[in-house]
Amino acid sequence: MAPTKLSLEARAIQLLSRREYSRLELQRKLAPHAESVEQLDALLDRLAERRWQSDSRFAEQWVSSKSAQYGSRYLKHTLQERGIRGEALDEALASVADSELERARAAWRKKFPQAASTPAEQARQIRFLASRGFPLGLIRQVLNGVDELLPDDE
Repeated sequence: MAPTKLSLEARAIQLLSRREYSRLELQRKLAPHAESVEQLDALLDRLAERRWQSDSRFAEQWVSSKSAQYGSRYLKHTLQERGIRGEALDEALASVADSELERARAAWRKKFPQAASTPAEQARQIRFLASRGFPLGLIRQVLNGVDELLPDDE
């Protein structure tokens, strides 16, 4: 007996039942199964009208799950790659903007047991935080305030 072929809507619902997807991600996943671009666009519009798919909800959930590890630059870039733009992007990033310094300090503390003692080690720490999407000014704040963060050796 041959397996039954799922309808495009059934595939979309199956995907959305597992996790949130941006419209662009869902479009990419469903495109090989769609008969036409118009059919796919109509389905995506229906899913958005029913609030089964929401770029705002996706962005907020994704930022919430990744913000402890990454800075605003990384979060913004990755959301843009996933098709999030405009108000949804701004709202999602605004929710974590106030905590960026604390998040950068936490990421630094988790990776490095002590302040840099050599210029090479300091460069390594800067590269690490930059690769996590934290802005250079904030990285300098974290590294310059390291002495305040470390417990006193009394």
